[in-house]
Amino acid sequence: MADDYLVRIGKLIRDARQHRGWTQTQLAEALGTSQSAVNRIERGNQNISLEMIARIGEALDSEIVSLGYAGPMHLRVVGGRRLSGSIDVKTSKNACVALLCGSLLNKGRTVLRRVARIEEVYRLLEVLNSIGVRTRWINEGTDLEIVPPAELDLDAMDATAARRTRSIIMFLGPLLHRMDRFRLPYAGGCDLGTRTIEPHMIALRRFGLDITATEGIYHAEVARTAPDRPIVLTERGDTVTENALLAAARNDGVTVIRNASSNYMVQDLCFFLEALGVRVEGIGTTTLTVHGIADIDVDVDYSPSEDPVEAMSLLAAAVVTESELTIRRVPVEFLEIELAVLEEMGLDHDRTAEYPADNGRTRLIDLTVRPSKLEAPIDKIHPMPFPGLNIDNVPFFAAIAAVAQGQTLIHDWVYDNRAIYLTDLNRLGGRLQLLDPHRVLVEGPTRWRAAEMMCPPALRPAVVVLLAMMAAEGTSVLRNVYVINRGYEDLAERLNSVGAQIEIFRDI
Repeated sequence: MADDYLVRIGKLIRDARQHRGWTQTQLAEALGTSQSAVNRIERGNQNISLEMIARIGEALDSEIVSLGYAGPMHLRVVGGRRLSGSIDVKTSKNACVALLCGSLLNKGRTVLRRVARIEEVYRLLEVLNSIGVRTRWINEGTDLEIVPPAELDLDAMDATAARRTRSIIMFLGPLLHRMDRFRLPYAGGCDLGTRTIEPHMIALRRFGLDITATEGIYHAEVARTAPDRPIVLTERGDTVTENALLAAARNDGVTVIRNASSNYMVQDLCFFLEALGVRVEGIGTTTLTVHGIADIDVDVDYSPSEDPVEAMSLLAAAVVTESELTIRRVPVEFLEIELAVLEEMGLDHDRTAEYPADNGRTRLIDLTVRPSKLEAPIDKIHPMPFPGLNIDNVPFFAAIAAVAQGQTLIHDWVYDNRAIYLTDLNRLGGRLQLLDPHRVLVEGPTRWRAAEMMCPPALRPAVVVLLAMMAAEGTSVLRNVYVINRGYEDLAERLNSVGAQIEIFRDI
């Protein structure tokens, strides 16, 4: 009976794969497995878990294959456990998505090493595949190979995937060099309030891009031109800077970008552009001078650096669970302010000597965090553009402040409503008072308690809730964690490897 069930499931998978026009090899690459394993599954000769069936269904965009997958992914957390051992920081989510967009500049083969296997990357790969770009996971699924077609088929773009990622906005910079007119779906991503794309438009207009928006679509018209004076960004944003860089890379001349972000993902994109042959001066500063190349056709191999926000997530996990944990491959130059603040709060930690990341440029350390008696900081916690405290690291200070003695004011001035989601910690025993849409007063220390709740619709607050659940005695449930999977690869499994007890489950 079981064998017959496997045969029927295998036939459904085969039919769905053929309907999509994929080979077994293409499905294997999407799943990070081998063609022979897919062949065994389709013939009913391999046991297959509900989780694998769900992954196949998502890869093939086929509900019929999702037999046994009746809803979103949830996490069941048994809290109150101490973490121990060591854990590596993965490559940067934000750098990886910028580099995927940057690969559109290149007519040659691009290989990106140790790409984060996260939902945000998967959505961009779905978009790239739909317009004719060939991608495949190589080296046992750790690296990504990208080969563009001679001509992109933008009319075939997977609009559903595009609308699920705000990163699609970074297609504008490279596409304006390839097309005289094109359309892009509105950008999606986290629910962080109104986020205008006007700064992008102001920068890209200088290259001849004109955008009109109707019915959920950006309509782009290009009358290609070269900027005749420095581009001054009206917002020192990361994606705005990246879009300007992507446009400047194939401008046959010199482009100066002022008020540029110098954050980690921007630096990684600059290093990648240099690997493509584009000279970039001023990396790490707010003025970038780009010596563009009209035609880029090279085979390039690049390793993005580690993610400072994931490093901060792991550091916060150790702090709130009162654990001793070693976090390896921490990009320290993008966490120096955070560590300085935590030192003033009383964090007990050691760090190794610095060593280079695989890109040869980013500085890494290994960081050991120990249980500490923290005091609330005297000054408020607020973000600033790099080299200030990272905007995406602010939410983690809500959880850290909750275990510190005293009151901490957190001022998250960048996003319209992210601070509101931090008050979800009150469901777990926190004492957070929302002063206005941008300011939260946190009272500590906290006696965490278990709870069942929906995942906040913003990535970093969602992870903060998960960390608090890990600290709370008892069993908590966090429902619908897609937003966490957008930015973190196998986070539950990796936390389990250092002592957490987190179970992934779905409603059946």
